[in-house]
Amino acid sequence: MADVLRVALAGLGTVGGGVIRVLDENRELIARRAGRPIEVVAVSARDRLKNRGVDLSRFAWVDDTATLADVDADVIVELIGGSDGPALALARRTLASGKGLVTANKAMLAHHGLDLARAAEEAGAALKFEAAVAGGIPVIKGLREGAAANAIGRVYGILNGTCNFILSKMEAEGRDFAAVLAEAQALGFAEADPSFDIDGVDAAHKLSILASLAFGTAPAFDDVAISGIRHLLAADIAEAAALGYRIRLIGVAEAGPAGLFQRVHAHLVPSDHPLAHVTGATNAVVAEGNFVGRLLFQGAGAGAGPTASAVVADLIDIARGEFGPAYAMPADALATTAAADSGERRGRAYLRFSVADRVGVLAEIAAAMRDAGVSIESLIQRGASAEGSVLVAIVTHEGPERCVEQALERLRGSQSLTGEPLWMHILA
Repeated sequence: MADVLRVALAGLGTVGGGVIRVLDENRELIARRAGRPIEVVAVSARDRLKNRGVDLSRFAWVDDTATLADVDADVIVELIGGSDGPALALARRTLASGKGLVTANKAMLAHHGLDLARAAEEAGAALKFEAAVAGGIPVIKGLREGAAANAIGRVYGILNGTCNFILSKMEAEGRDFAAVLAEAQALGFAEADPSFDIDGVDAAHKLSILASLAFGTAPAFDDVAISGIRHLLAADIAEAAALGYRIRLIGVAEAGPAGLFQRVHAHLVPSDHPLAHVTGATNAVVAEGNFVGRLLFQGAGAGAGPTASAVVADLIDIARGEFGPAYAMPADALATTAAADSGERRGRAYLRFSVADRVGVLAEIAAAMRDAGVSIESLIQRGASAEGSVLVAIVTHEGPERCVEQALERLRGSQSLTGEPLWMHILA
């Protein structure tokens, strides 16, 4: 059997500890599949004394994470997190030294992935990141290798388990967002500061990586239109169900003559669509290829086991010598594509208004829709709340998104509205 693949590991949180456990428990199986043993030889983290549930005494300890790239190892695994700072410094130093880099850091890849891919190619080193998107689901490998012969028309999916857990609980129990978020935090599904998750940023990081792989474009996180789920009401969930939909936070990317379109937004998903049945903290990604058709990748999108499994899978590929360009083609071949104008996209929309309970309000909303060229398919008014507001929900016929924008702009500042309107797209 070939020489041992020596690994140095930065970050000993949930996933870092999981990587060590996977390598320990499946040691012989991994060695057979990799064609050589894979062993951790050095580790680095902020707190040397913290009990992580694994024996660290057998590994060299490195206090300065940046210098982990200098140890006698073949591959550095970066599990620190963060788009810049120590993680980026370690990544750059690792690749400059010619060592392979495995990372689960979607924020770093979304912001610096192109530069890191170039550095890896110049050094002839591996850059692998299966664990950065959708945890243990092999969607990166699926797009980069399994669907490599296809032109991908669209890639979209549920990319954040925290949001999906919250939406599933709201759907099942009829509770409002704030109460379910508090429960998710108590159960460990949401961070103390959940902004990155519930405001869609985490999903947008992942979407920019998927879009690059799917369409051969340079990662363009800054071009992702992002909104989250914090303004959803239990009434929205109930209204969607009555109309035959379920609400999911969906990231969608599509390339075309007008440029690259990327958006993370709450959508109404038809109840017969596979994504409507993805519940809990599960992730799911759909890719549409011109020859293979619709591909669905679904599974655990986070957690020690699934994410560590993806990290070790990357290490097995490196041990076999199986790695190529990080984004499926050389970095210089990745296209720099303009962001597509969403105003010209056609689709149906769900609009929710909280309005004063008085005569003429519905006529004002209908007039704004008419004047902007929005055709209304259905309009539903619910009874007054304790605060005296009325919920008005509108579903539009298919039309340009620009028209909906113009209608909402016409209503901006109206004394009839008691809150900000909510706009959700209907997934086609």
